[in-house]
Amino acid sequence: MNITRKQNIIISNPETKDFLADAFYPEEGEKLPLVIFVHGYKGYKDWGAWNLMAEKFASAGFFFVKFNFSHNGTTVEDPHNFADLEAFGNNNYSKELSDLGVVIDYFSKNEKVDNHKIIVIGHSRGGGISIIKTYEDERIHGLITLASVDTLDRFPKNEAFEQWKKEGIYYVLNGRTKQEMPHYFQFYEDYEKDIHRFDVERATEMAKVHFLIIHGTSDESVNVKNAEHLHILHPNSELYLIENADHTFGAREPWEKNELPVYLRDVTEKCIMFIKEKMYL
Repeated sequence: MNITRKQNIIISNPETKDFLADAFYPEEGEKLPLVIFVHGYKGYKDWGAWNLMAEKFASAGFFFVKFNFSHNGTTVEDPHNFADLEAFGNNNYSKELSDLGVVIDYFSKNEKVDNHKIIVIGHSRGGGISIIKTYEDERIHGLITLASVDTLDRFPKNEAFEQWKKEGIYYVLNGRTKQEMPHYFQFYEDYEKDIHRFDVERATEMAKVHFLIIHGTSDESVNVKNAEHLHILHPNSELYLIENADHTFGAREPWEKNELPVYLRDVTEKCIMFIKEKMYL
């Protein structure tokens, strides 16, 4: 099967700023289901083994898209590094939801896409964003979360919060790049003014789609209890736990092997099987 790879497509969002997206899809066949991958906190579209995952989805007959949030810290000129920490500090949930909407707008119009079969896959914080967007946007027909959070209220607490409010900024160390990554207080202000919109629990209960929840039992960043909670909130969902898998399902940055890590291969195969069963493909 011949796979088309269109990488670093510039997407314009007048509400935020330009960002990049990739599309992987088979050249043959009729209109294809659209699968959109949503990265998480301190993530980006080219991190680790996401390209290999994209290849697997395309080979299985999907139009697979991954993208960088406009304010994730990467730039159109430098998509592989956090070259714009000012943008990172000014990111918020409203911007991420806006970007995801623009991605759906852009790719659902592609002549190769069946816009009656749109599936969103969100990793980590991207899972929370995907849940909310799925509840809000009736164009989305399927939802898959990978190591997802069950709340977006993941801010500093107590004294740390008061210090953030007073100083207007706090920093998080990126363990891989050793960069001190800023968060301006606008992040919390944006959350607070639209707090009901950003209620992941409510959106999980209300979303009327086929829903698959995948989580590793050894996730060091987002406890597996988050997945179990999402499953309780949406009883018709399917919960798929992977024994001993960590937050990134064995992937690392950089990922220099030609094959997916075992856990992420399991994730990918499960996602493909779930979509084909639920979308009657």
